[in-house]
Amino acid sequence: MNTILIQDLKVRMEKSLQSFQNIIYSFRTGRASPNLLDNIAIDYFGKKMPLKKISNITVENSNTLKISVFDYSIIRDIENSILNSKLEISPLVQGNIIKIILPSLTEDRRKNLFKLVRSEAEKTRVNMRNIRRNANERLKKYIKEKTINNDTEHSMQHTIQKITDDYIKKINDILLHKEKEIMQF
Repeated sequence: MNTILIQDLKVRMEKSLQSFQNIIYSFRTGRASPNLLDNIAIDYFGKKMPLKKISNITVENSNTLKISVFDYSIIRDIENSILNSKLEISPLVQGNIIKIILPSLTEDRRKNLFKLVRSEAEKTRVNMRNIRRNANERLKKYIKEKTINNDTEHSMQHTIQKITDDYIKKINDILLHKEKEIMQF
């Protein structure tokens, strides 16, 4: 039971961390990365398909992405999806290839990115603390049911706190890395 609680805690925290990473990597920093387009989906034969499933996305140079579309008939749909996204980028269509040239960041955009990145980091930290609280509540339930003793509860709370601290450190490391990336471009 104790190991199941810890495993569940780690799985939930890992999912939260992955979600945070996906959001953070989608923020445009002036450096081209295929991850920038991860949240773009196209209506393809009645299904929403991620752009990366219906095209090949490569980095042409430090500020240019090249999208090679597998089905030329949806190139305008892809272009419109990119234009309508929150990425604030303009695609350039050249035959069955779409190029995205990322302009350098302005000072205002950098400040907004800092706010967004820090806000997402704080949301994820709060989520981690909520996951920890839920695990601790389950421990208290086990105490009431007398399935564990007080010593085990204390030991488990210590383990839960250590895991939480480790994941919050990972969040802070990702945040620091992203802030450095924003400052470079």
